[in-house]
Amino acid sequence: MNVLVVGGAGYIGSHMVKRLVEEGHAVWVLDNHSTGGRVALPFGTLVKGDLADAPLLDQLFQAHAFQAVLHFAAHSLVGESVTSPSKYYQNNVVNTLNLLDAMCRHQVSNLIFSSTAAVFGNPNYTPIDEQHPTAPINPYGASKWMVERILQDYAHAYGLNSVALRYFNACGADPDVQLGEWHEPETHLIPLVLQAALGKRDAITVFGRDYPTPDGTCIRDYIHVEDLCTAHALALDHLVSGKLSGACAFNLGNGSGFSVQQVVAAAQKVVGQDGYTITIQEGERRAGDPAVLVADARLAQQVLGWRSQYAELQTIIEHAWAWEKKRWLVG
Repeated sequence: MNVLVVGGAGYIGSHMVKRLVEEGHAVWVLDNHSTGGRVALPFGTLVKGDLADAPLLDQLFQAHAFQAVLHFAAHSLVGESVTSPSKYYQNNVVNTLNLLDAMCRHQVSNLIFSSTAAVFGNPNYTPIDEQHPTAPINPYGASKWMVERILQDYAHAYGLNSVALRYFNACGADPDVQLGEWHEPETHLIPLVLQAALGKRDAITVFGRDYPTPDGTCIRDYIHVEDLCTAHALALDHLVSGKLSGACAFNLGNGSGFSVQQVVAAAQKVVGQDGYTITIQEGERRAGDPAVLVADARLAQQVLGWRSQYAELQTIIEHAWAWEKKRWLVG
């Protein structure tokens, strides 16, 4: 197929572009390089541009007979979304409307949308399934939920078929070490821990040890980026083949969480093999951090036939460590 990947130079998008190319698809990547593109993307055809540019979108859709679009382009820092909500609603909602309208104008009816567990807000129960109420507590989560709601209306009015995939904690790196995680500022626990081991940060801070969990630290559901890509590929196949239609949504996680302490301990085991040590410092609880966030991904398993290949925490960290060493020590 001819596939357009928006935000395909970012962390998850770049891994997906590699997967699509390996599967034999012709891939065009639209990215403005606002957060991605630090690593040269060796896959697909890169077009530098922004979803705000409607004429560019029309040019792309006119030049290529796309069968599907995968949409990863979004601002995703929760704290920033609270202080700069306009930036988030403009990019995540308004610019997505530009994309959807371009798809409708050019009769492209298959979309995979990168959503988030942040649409749920503070959990009423865990594991969190698709029936859990959506009640986002920050503009980032709200912007993603707004798009999910828009997709429902576009399916009804215009026949635009979509799958929204709600990630929990994306992590890990390409096992071939060609791609990996690279954010500035970095907010994800696993790269922060590994960068502390490499001396790129003074220490890793554990925010609170008095949560109602077995070791007192927060528990999160970590899902390997390659497993996310598998879910996207399956969702794409289901859309294009007609097995799915309308606006669908699936939660993606491993269904079992790891605590902050478990992540730090597993990382120390991995980096210790190379003679590195992680410095830990203690911090107070952060406001708004739930004790446990874990996905119920059974619907994706039942409908898409999706299974995690890299569910083991040590494997996830080994892949991330190989990437961090390449990034900082090899370049």
